[in-house]
Amino acid sequence: MTTQLQKAKLAFIGGGNMAAAIIGGLAAKGINKQNICVSEPWDVNRKKMEDIGVRTTESNVDASKDADLLVIAVKPQVTKTVCQELAAAWADRSTTPLIISIAAGITLQSLKDWLKLADGRVPHIVRVMPNTPALVGEGASGLYADDSVSSDEKDLTTALLASISKAAEWVNSEHELDVVTGLSGSGPAYFFAMVEHLVESATKLGLSHEQATRLAKQTCLGAGVMLANSSEEPSQLRKNVTSPNGTTAAALDSFEASGFKDIVNKAVNAATSRSEELGKTLAG
Repeated sequence: MTTQLQKAKLAFIGGGNMAAAIIGGLAAKGINKQNICVSEPWDVNRKKMEDIGVRTTESNVDASKDADLLVIAVKPQVTKTVCQELAAAWADRSTTPLIISIAAGITLQSLKDWLKLADGRVPHIVRVMPNTPALVGEGASGLYADDSVSSDEKDLTTALLASISKAAEWVNSEHELDVVTGLSGSGPAYFFAMVEHLVESATKLGLSHEQATRLAKQTCLGAGVMLANSSEEPSQLRKNVTSPNGTTAAALDSFEASGFKDIVNKAVNAATSRSEELGKTLAG
């Protein structure tokens, strides 16, 4: 946790699950809760933020007025309105906050257009693609910024994301951020689907649903921990489990015969392409 982040005044526009996860992670790492202000229109979400111990308001402008770093954590459909409201309110500010957007699909150029002040100034902006395991402190995030963002600002962003992400990877283009969406952004659902079908198969073969669920969950968790802690490539870990002509080999041969590699490739490509499409759709 950088000294810069410990001293910074932080604003969150939107107090939903992802914002709550980041704030909870920051609080757990010792950030002064009174340095955090959350703007949230819903009473229920605002009460959750108050229970954490941070300052809250219904006003985006009030939350942002003295912020050094501002996280945009609202639905993509309302991001334009929120950004334009903030830009209009910052006309008299001598400096603008560093913007971190976790609004899915909103391109950097759109954010720049919407956050541009009347005098032509544009805040420095970082786009972040987190994923839902961030809600339990096990997230993976992709980050992208253009050359206007300094190395210190990147360090500040990385420190912020460290509160929820075990992996925070800076990428070189927005296309690569779309790939991150297809890999880790949507990736948890791929694993949930795999476990869902493992449970279904084992249940049809005679295990109870409860037994199959417990075994599948722990198998997924155990394999994940092995993968995270190992210096070996996933392919080698797979080979380590696979005895020639054994049960695992039979299953993997079935995967191959069904085109498993192509199925995964098509899925990641479909999610990546959809992310690009959403960026264009929401650019208006």
